[in-house]
Amino acid sequence: MTEGRSLSIIELGEIRDEPASVPAVHRPRATGRPQRSAAVLLLSLVVLAGATPPPQRTVSVVPASRTATAYLAGDGVFVVDPPTPDGDRHLTAYAQPSPPGAGVRRRWQASLARTGDYLDVRVERGLVLAMAVIAANRVFQTTAFDAATGRQRWRHPGAPQPAVGGGLLVTDVRGDGSGAMSGVEPDTGRVLWSVPTPPAAGTTYHLDPEGQIDRFVLLQPTGEIQVYDAGTGHLLRSVDTLPGDRSAYQRVQIVGDLLLLVPPGSTRLVGYGLAELEPRWTAEVTLVSHVLDCGVLLCAVPQTGGLQVLDPATGAVRWSEPGQDVLADVRHGRLLMAVPGQGYAVRDAATGRVRAELGAWSLMPVLRADDPLVGLRQGADGRMVVAELDLVAGRARIVDVLRGVAGSCQASLPVLLCQRLDGTTALWRLTR
Repeated sequence: MTEGRSLSIIELGEIRDEPASVPAVHRPRATGRPQRSAAVLLLSLVVLAGATPPPQRTVSVVPASRTATAYLAGDGVFVVDPPTPDGDRHLTAYAQPSPPGAGVRRRWQASLARTGDYLDVRVERGLVLAMAVIAANRVFQTTAFDAATGRQRWRHPGAPQPAVGGGLLVTDVRGDGSGAMSGVEPDTGRVLWSVPTPPAAGTTYHLDPEGQIDRFVLLQPTGEIQVYDAGTGHLLRSVDTLPGDRSAYQRVQIVGDLLLLVPPGSTRLVGYGLAELEPRWTAEVTLVSHVLDCGVLLCAVPQTGGLQVLDPATGAVRWSEPGQDVLADVRHGRLLMAVPGQGYAVRDAATGRVRAELGAWSLMPVLRADDPLVGLRQGADGRMVVAELDLVAGRARIVDVLRGVAGSCQASLPVLLCQRLDGTTALWRLTR
């Protein structure tokens, strides 16, 4: 393949902590002697000369069409080109500059299916997975390419996720709501096993410490909860949650070692032990949208907004926050709450106490769950301010201020991928 060429530029960045507020400063009237002013000027020059120089960044333009879509994944950048006049589409893989300043090098280019809107590109199990939704029936389709060569390995309906044992768990939901959960061999695309899912069935997953799915759960419309091994597809255990021979709409979710069920009517939350599916507690929590792991507690997010924080052992409500605040993220016992009209606030998960006000930011998508939270906002001078939102320290630490950025940013510090005002896409790598 011919290597693509790109422009690399070394820029000076601006690093500072974002102040909570800047009070007005009134300049005092000069009353000192000239010698005193000269001494102050000399001291200022000495301090400036010894100050740490501003950080450098490398800006590398990704050689992609202005109407293409770029994805930061693995150690590269993947570009989905718009269709050509003949309807052809391509996926192009680029290597991130190494060393910094070396430019973006094209690794390979592969053909994509002509139909479908591409929504994501990920790297898993040595594969590049391009996921599209087919407009005709609104179902997902995944095409797998060899990450090193770009050779197409396979194409399957559904969306894949890494599972224990080195395989992929592919969830396929068809237009009528039916579908299947299947184990797929990454190298060949061979389907190892498949579990059908009827219309209106609910699904959820349990992750092991490495972030792989080790169990998945089907909630049948009849109320039967079935737990399966994600590596083999074997049924491990089941329990009936509805009395008698009837069906009703319910929802299910796994958080830690608990399986949480929202029964008909959405007026309660029922906790089961995932290992044995034994009922543990019932909490009077209405209209639950979803539940998050908040360290040693559970955060139940109502459909109407706000938050209810529960004891996972008993289901008792520790504290609650009514209103329209939205839980955006959880890190190290701290909750990042989006407060309408005010931006983000950091709360203590155990008590609900407000620890810090971070201001208004747009959160960037990050590659990994443990990547630092990165926020973006427009500065007064038109430049884009990039900050790491540190929930433990309770501050927004400015990591860069970028010129000419339009948005559509993705982050995996110290690397940023953004679209610029001129329509081009570029990589920024901070050198320190």
